[in-house]
Amino acid sequence: MSKESRAARKAANEESRKADAALHANQRREKAAGIREETPEYLRLNAVANEAAAKASWFRR
Repeated sequence: MSKESRAARKAANEESRKADAALHANQRREKAAGIREETPEYLRLNAVANEAAAKASWFRR
């Protein structure tokens, strides 16, 4: 594996971790506020997290 591939994988993994953290922080805020349904913000953050996870997945390669 080349250095570029490792760097790209590392960047994709970091992006995925950040997207997951944002999603979970939003979930905690919404739960604390008594919101139980999927809000537009939750759906947006979930889509971003899923997209980032797809880029970082080792199984897709």
